[in-house]
Amino acid sequence: MKASRAARLLISYSVLSSSTSRLNVNPFFRSFSSAYPEKVCASSEDDASPDFDSREFSLPSSSSTATSVYSSSVGKKKNPQLWDDKYRAKADRALFARAKPSRSQDEEEENEEKERANVLAKALLEAALLPPDDVDDENMIVKEEDQKSLSVGIVGAPNAGKSSLTNSMVGTKVAAVSRKTNTTTHEVLGVLTKGNTQICFFDTPGLMIGHHGYPYRTDVKVRVESAWSSIDLYDLLIVIFDVHRHITKSDTRVINLIKNLGANAHHKQKRVLCMNKVDLVEDKKDLLKVAKEFEDLPGYERYFMISGLKGSGVKDLVQHLMDQAVKRPWDEEPSIMTEEIMKTISLEVVREKMLDHIHQEIPYVIEHRLMDWKELRDGSLRVEQHFITPKKSQRQILVGKNGSKIGRIGIEANEDLRSIFKRDVHLILQVRVARKKGA
Repeated sequence: MKASRAARLLISYSVLSSSTSRLNVNPFFRSFSSAYPEKVCASSEDDASPDFDSREFSLPSSSSTATSVYSSSVGKKKNPQLWDDKYRAKADRALFARAKPSRSQDEEEENEEKERANVLAKALLEAALLPPDDVDDENMIVKEEDQKSLSVGIVGAPNAGKSSLTNSMVGTKVAAVSRKTNTTTHEVLGVLTKGNTQICFFDTPGLMIGHHGYPYRTDVKVRVESAWSSIDLYDLLIVIFDVHRHITKSDTRVINLIKNLGANAHHKQKRVLCMNKVDLVEDKKDLLKVAKEFEDLPGYERYFMISGLKGSGVKDLVQHLMDQAVKRPWDEEPSIMTEEIMKTISLEVVREKMLDHIHQEIPYVIEHRLMDWKELRDGSLRVEQHFITPKKSQRQILVGKNGSKIGRIGIEANEDLRSIFKRDVHLILQVRVARKKGA
């Protein structure tokens, strides 16, 4: 009897093992589990396999979203929403009892179609007779003596929306945008060229004024002091603050910053005050109260109420900046995205996605490096970046279970980079633990 029981166990085990070998394992997790045979957080500085490699995923065109990328990797399924034309017509008749249009209805539709065609033809004729717009001549060659330029610094408290405003004015993603504070770790240059005018934007780290009126000292002391020292270098200074936060819960340090920068008029530099995130304010009368609070500061020439994320009010701000430009040769090539700018953008995009998915304070202690940048023969880019964490536990948080979190970060960043650079991008991300000194 024992022998027959052992035989049955052996048969059931063989059937179970053969069935599990045929299971359709999600390729999203298979790629990461192969990189971590024991534990996700157990890899060290010497690991060779990356935590995210875009070549392991079949990414669609840049217009698709990261969600569609992930869902397509799970497996192809029939779309239940695809209807045959015959069935759709039959369903329309059964549900809505659509009758054939009468002859008078056909005549009315025909007349409306002719009227629309006449209006369109007239509009096209009028447009053809107008002189060309400046927008159409953005790529034209502008003589150096006709060029106008302006350097604009954007300063404000942490998380005031400086990066969102920079991206909105430039028209592309040049700075990391996140709800977390101190996202910008260095000045990020964005260039807007329209007609014969070029504006260079400098997005700076968050500034604060302490309760006693002196520059606020933090763990980011070096880059904050650098931002303070560069304030006077710009032709125009935009001082931005979160008006929604100011109304709901005002911060005396932000108030001190606004008053300190607007206390005195500057002969060599123009300054404007931007009340950002007005879309979050329900009662618009509160905006007038805030404007009245700072209206007596002589340092600000203009006040703007904007939403850097939604874009409202940004057009008027940009037009004001264009009017302030002075005759001076351009500093940057308007139609060329240099390799250095592309490298900076790649770091900023990946950093933004990391801040979106990591909600602890660890992003501020993570070191982020660009390790390799190579243009391949087919025109695509190979971009390798490393995250270096002080502790293994922080590495485990960033990688996620079976590499799920770093995978989402990599896929979303890869899609953004393909959209910005207009080419295929092979993004490789590696999370490492910093070596201890003397080890």
